[in-house]
Amino acid sequence: MAPWPPKGLVPAVLWGLSLFLNLPGPIWLQPSPPPQSSPPPQPHPCHTCRGLVDSFNKGLERTIRDNFGGGNTAWEEENLSKYKDSETRLVEVLEGVCSKSDFECHRLLELSEELVESWWFHKQQEAPDLFQWLCSDSLKLCCPAGTFGPSCLPCPGGTERPCGGYGQCEGEGTRGGSGHCDCQAGYRGEACGQCGLGYFEAERNASHLVCSACFGPCARCSGPEESNCLQCKKGWALHHLKCVDIDECGTEGANCGADQFCVNTEGSYECRDCAKACLGCMGAGPGRCKKCSPGYQQVGSKCLDVDECETEVCPGENKQCENTEGGYRCICAEGYKQMEGICVKEQIPGAFPIFLTPETTRRWKLGSHPHSTYVKTKMQRDEATFPGLYGKQVAKLGSQSRQSDRGTRLIHSQRASSPR
Repeated sequence: MAPWPPKGLVPAVLWGLSLFLNLPGPIWLQPSPPPQSSPPPQPHPCHTCRGLVDSFNKGLERTIRDNFGGGNTAWEEENLSKYKDSETRLVEVLEGVCSKSDFECHRLLELSEELVESWWFHKQQEAPDLFQWLCSDSLKLCCPAGTFGPSCLPCPGGTERPCGGYGQCEGEGTRGGSGHCDCQAGYRGEACGQCGLGYFEAERNASHLVCSACFGPCARCSGPEESNCLQCKKGWALHHLKCVDIDECGTEGANCGADQFCVNTEGSYECRDCAKACLGCMGAGPGRCKKCSPGYQQVGSKCLDVDECETEVCPGENKQCENTEGGYRCICAEGYKQMEGICVKEQIPGAFPIFLTPETTRRWKLGSHPHSTYVKTKMQRDEATFPGLYGKQVAKLGSQSRQSDRGTRLIHSQRASSPR
């Protein structure tokens, strides 16, 4: 015996559906989980600590002229200690250090608040640099400039000029990073001490290197002139001390598809699509086709569209042909519209079309058709007047009666109007 349906409209409907589908148990719909978006990258803790200290120092500048607010500053400082070193000022500054939305700042402040208080009351004189004392020495989140990693190792090129001054040492100033130099354009090497591809040494001394660009297509050169090229970039060939473009389209270097053609560019090439009229081509336009596509024919040196409508291609009454690019389509003539595969005359306002098919007849008999009462009454009246009208014989009622190849009858009577 099937279990009783659960209470509630939605659970009951789902229970009934599970019985109908002969499922082993009721089905329950679960909402789709929201799409997962990648979380934004988190800043390195050292950067968060630096931001906290910078904000703290701005708070000190903002409150440098404040007091306890009692009106008698001299008495307050004599009896309550000086405001500039007071707990009142510290609390006021700390309240404005982190913005409401900066979660990382709030978390770091919560972890380090006791350290900040210790520095404020006991360490300011011996360690005036809060960033060095808090972020580097106490929390060990940061390294001195020019160093990186857990042990604060010097960056390539030294701490004074990391990466020779021509790149960025990865992780510099933090307890993370690899220390790898990300060199500026034109420089390469472990400490960015060499000129990169397409550049030459314009100047060099014990501490500085100036790399300048070679002439356009040169990969290596001894100077800025075209004649100074020693090696050419890909897509170019050295010829009489000059780099000349290689025409890949004239060699086997190009790799374009069957319905594409090659266009040479400086140092490379492009593959572009053939015209729609072409099956393979040697260039742009219908005049460069190797063969014509279906629906096109060779006229002189071009592949032009075939007008299929010049022949009888749209069988059927009241149909006409419309030529298209590379093909055609059959549409109903003006004043006619498509209905169940045939073109029928558009109805005059007030006329009521009756389509007699096995399905509509069945619906009328069951009373489920929206006009079943009207149609049944009309059929009974017309059958009495024209015996056999709705049987195998097709007779005319009013202005027109037609039977399609599908056995569907259209009775169009200008005297019959749609029921209201």
